[in-house]
Amino acid sequence: MNLRQDIHNSDIPALCQACEARHRGVCGALDTDQLTLLAKSSSRHQVDAGKELIGDAEAISGYSNILSGVVKLTKTLSDGRQQIVGLQFAPDFLGRPFKTESAINAEAATGVTLCSFPKTAIERMMKDSAGLESRLLRQTLKELDEARDWMVMLGRKTASEKVASFLVMIARFIDPATDPKAGPVTFDLPLTRADIADFLGLTIETVSRQLTKLRSDGVIRIENHRHVTVERFSRLEARSGS
Repeated sequence: MNLRQDIHNSDIPALCQACEARHRGVCGALDTDQLTLLAKSSSRHQVDAGKELIGDAEAISGYSNILSGVVKLTKTLSDGRQQIVGLQFAPDFLGRPFKTESAINAEAATGVTLCSFPKTAIERMMKDSAGLESRLLRQTLKELDEARDWMVMLGRKTASEKVASFLVMIARFIDPATDPKAGPVTFDLPLTRADIADFLGLTIETVSRQLTKLRSDGVIRIENHRHVTVERFSRLEARSGS
């Protein structure tokens, strides 16, 4: 049965039919009855860039699937300083099961579309669905692997390699349906220069200088400060030191 038939002939809830998280996200582990049950307590909504999604030390009352856009995760020190510690893309699961309060801030780096559901609903389903628990564990392990890779990048790579690595990551994850090696890749930077500098442990001037060098060398094109085109992805990968 192809996807078109699956959408129109199955009992899958309308809210879930065209949802990417149903195929590649955690909801892919749920059967039709479970999706129907979850859809009854779920809501889809859009959040503007800059809006807080989860506050540090905030009581956890629900979770979300990211359907589009980019979410930045930050940690705040006692004196108010912040550090960006991660980015999440569609169809990542936003929130940490089995915790009573959040240990991070989550903010919409771009306009974001979320499908949100109560904590009680998803945790009840985890008890009944080993597949759902397994998917959440796989995402947690994926985030751990990415954090380890990022530690190597921050500790060992040069400024030019850091900026190139950041662009490689965005090109790969901001549109999962795109194969970066198939041809030119275009995307809008989801972070400001200041946020990129914070994320990479660099100054704003260094980030701007390295982006200018990549543009001067013909590795990327930049329009309107944020719209990036990568003609040959292999050249960008080579500059990332990976």
